[in-house]
Amino acid sequence: MFYYFCANFKNHRMKRLSILWLVVLGLGFVFQACNDHKTYAEMKEEERDAIKRYIELNDIKVISEAQFDAQDSTTNVDLNEYVLFKESGVYMQIIDRGNGELLKDGRYEVLARYVETQITEEGIADTLSLNIWVNRYPHPDEFMLTKDGKSYSGTFSSGSMADYYGNSVPSAWMLPFDYLKVGRSIPDRSKIRLIVPHSEGTQYASSEVIPCTYEIIYQLAR
Repeated sequence: MFYYFCANFKNHRMKRLSILWLVVLGLGFVFQACNDHKTYAEMKEEERDAIKRYIELNDIKVISEAQFDAQDSTTNVDLNEYVLFKESGVYMQIIDRGNGELLKDGRYEVLARYVETQITEEGIADTLSLNIWVNRYPHPDEFMLTKDGKSYSGTFSSGSMADYYGNSVPSAWMLPFDYLKVGRSIPDRSKIRLIVPHSEGTQYASSEVIPCTYEIIYQLAR
């Protein structure tokens, strides 16, 4: 009888210790998960730091919108100038405005060749997607652009961006059209570079709080 009682007591104690150990282990996982989780504010702060490092590493000279306007909406590529649009947080460098005309209100079919990179925490650009290799990507990306005053909307109809991220054209991709004279022939194309915070980028960048860069060539379809 005494042996039976001791055995039961021992088994009961072992079960309690096992349960306690599992609870402690579970709490450890919970606390670790909490430590690994970052708030949206923390992620945005890391994004700002990454963009700052990228600008420093690439010797980019940031100019204000006022200076940009004073320079007839141009950036000095030799000085590696980018204009910062404070409202959106987008930085833009115009490499070639193009030889067409400023867009009027209406709908336009736009062709685009681009390189997209993600800016890492160290400020280094890692390639995410591109379509500049004509032998591999014989057709440029295409999207329909609608202009109504200062308002733009766009939908990809085909291409790598549509395949990777869906049909919605990032806001940052449409921002340059207020300043470009995009033409319909190859010599009349426009070329720009962008530094894009997550809020103005693709749906993926927005959801993951990822800053990106783009080099884009625009051309109107014939």
